[in-house]
Amino acid sequence: MPKLIRYILADLTKVFVLSLTVFTVLMVIIGVVREAVLQSLPPAQVIWLVPYILPQALQVTIPVTLLLATTIVYGRMSGTNEVLAIKAMGISPMRIIWPTLVGAFLLSLLTVWLNDIAVSWGRQGVQRVLLEAVEEIAYSMLRTQRSYSSPSFAINVKRIEGRKLILPTFTLHARGNTPAMTFVAQEAEMRADHKENMLKVVFRRGTIDVEGRLTGTFPDHEVDIPLSDASRADSPGASPSVLPLAVIPSQILKQREAIERYEQQLAARAAYQTLCGEFDSLVGPEWDGYYRQLLDYQQNLHRLLTEPHRRWSAGFSCLFFVWVGASTAIWLRNHDFMTSFFLCFLPILVVYYPAMMGAVDGAKNGTIPPWGVWAGNLLLGLGGLFLVRKVVRY
Repeated sequence: MPKLIRYILADLTKVFVLSLTVFTVLMVIIGVVREAVLQSLPPAQVIWLVPYILPQALQVTIPVTLLLATTIVYGRMSGTNEVLAIKAMGISPMRIIWPTLVGAFLLSLLTVWLNDIAVSWGRQGVQRVLLEAVEEIAYSMLRTQRSYSSPSFAINVKRIEGRKLILPTFTLHARGNTPAMTFVAQEAEMRADHKENMLKVVFRRGTIDVEGRLTGTFPDHEVDIPLSDASRADSPGASPSVLPLAVIPSQILKQREAIERYEQQLAARAAYQTLCGEFDSLVGPEWDGYYRQLLDYQQNLHRLLTEPHRRWSAGFSCLFFVWVGASTAIWLRNHDFMTSFFLCFLPILVVYYPAMMGAVDGAKNGTIPPWGVWAGNLLLGLGGLFLVRKVVRY
């Protein structure tokens, strides 16, 4: 490897590793503190969030820190006339840019993998930590605020003695055919059963009220609540955004088959009603519901088709950031790396991110093709090509 290329890559690596470490640590701390505050997570469980939040932090910090390192190194070389000297020797500036582009390409592949890990393994890991700590979270909030609520229930207490809840009022929200119920007891205790994935709440000496229509007393009573319902964390569910890339093609095939079956069912139903002369039944609330269901199926398919493009385009932002950053830093010939960085990052902030988010929304709604999410990268590629031509010519 020529000495000049080794010199550039060594400088880039040092700046990139240092800045990546600093920014990633800050992002992990912010992510952990955010989850700990939102969920009132006890300190003992906070440390378990770190490995799951790390991929989410890296998918953000790698492109930005790579752009920062690129502008620092090439801005310094251009500002001290090193690039001018290289051109005077008959060496094209592309000769010093392409090694960085190769490195950015490899980092782009790594970032795609991190994007996949962050939205699947990372989010599910955070959810798992919060579910396993739901008992401690509930007790922590009851000690400080005397109340705790989740989507399925709410509980208020007068005080806590050890693990005992003194004079608790427990409201189990209505769900489906199950009515709302309110328990008022002398004391209660909560215990998480991770084998059964249940939060068990045992009441002693209390009363039960079922929506004011039925009341009764009991010496002891136990209520079992699924840990997923007891947690305040948002469940990732089966959204395409949390599926690993490896399973998305099979999910696309299943979704297309489901749409085809549903359309056949609607066609058969419409044909039957037409043959029976039930023309008025072909319009109205019933068929509106069928159409909404079909639209839901189709939108889920659009989301599945968009997701791989979204992750790959986000990962390859590393390559396009370097493409724009290196040429801009050389063209500006500004020794102040912060000026070069912000002059590079501002167009990215104003053009790339809005274009990407708008394209993702359009692709998920089916108004543009899934590959349209590459629009932001395409704009950066064209802008970088314009700048590279100016750098090479002048």
